[in-house]
Amino acid sequence: MFIAGFPAGPWATNCYVLAAGPGQPCVIVDPGQGSIDGVNEIVQEQHLMPVAVLLTHGHVDHVWSVAPLAAGFGIPALIHAADRYRLADPIGTTSSMGRDQLLAMTKGALELTEPDDVRILADEEVLDLAGLGLRVQHAPGHTEGSVVFQIADIDAPIMLSGDLLFAGSIGRTDLAGGDQTAMAHSLSKVVLGASDETVVLPGHGPQTTIAIERASNPYLATFTQPPKRGM
Repeated sequence: MFIAGFPAGPWATNCYVLAAGPGQPCVIVDPGQGSIDGVNEIVQEQHLMPVAVLLTHGHVDHVWSVAPLAAGFGIPALIHAADRYRLADPIGTTSSMGRDQLLAMTKGALELTEPDDVRILADEEVLDLAGLGLRVQHAPGHTEGSVVFQIADIDAPIMLSGDLLFAGSIGRTDLAGGDQTAMAHSLSKVVLGASDETVVLPGHGPQTTIAIERASNPYLATFTQPPKRGM
C-alpha cells in the first residue's frame, strides 16, 4: 500500500493520499488550506489517479481545498450526512473568525466553495474506492458527522482518525456541534474497540498506534477531562 501524508496550512492539518500502490487509483483525505500543491506533487510523482476526496468532518481546516481539488480531478467529495451542511459555509460552521481574518491569515488565498459533486457516507459502509476497502465508522463528538476510515492492511490495520484521536490527546468538543458525551462514546466504541496494532493517522500531529494511546493517553482513561485546544 502507498500512503503519503503532510501537514498543510496554518493549522497544520494532515492531508493524506492513499493508493494500493504507485500508478494506481487513489483517494485524497482532508485537503486543508495549502494542500493543493502537495497533493498534485504526490499524484504526479507516483502516477496516481484520484477517484475521490474523503472528509473526516466538515471543519474549515479539513475542507478548505476540497472544491478545487474535486473539480480539478473531476471527482466527488464524500462526507457524513450530519456534516454535509458545513460544506455550504465552512467558516461560519467552524469558528468565529470572519472571512477577512481568514484572508489575512492565509495571505489572501481563499478557496472555500462548495464541491459540485458531494456524496454521503454511511456508518459501517465499506467504500469500494481505489481497491482499499475503506470502512467508515461514524464517530461524533468533535462534530456531529465526524467519521474515521479504517483499512484492513496486511501488515497492520490503519485508522484515519481525523480529529477524534491524536497522539496523546483527543479532539476538542467546545466548538459548535461538539458533544463531550458523544465523544466519550466514540472513543470507547471506535478507538478502544480497535486492535492494538492499528496504526493511527490523525488529523493533526504525528502518527501513533492504538496500543500506545491505550497505554498512555490520559483522555482515554477518563473521557471527562477537557481536551487540549486545537482544531
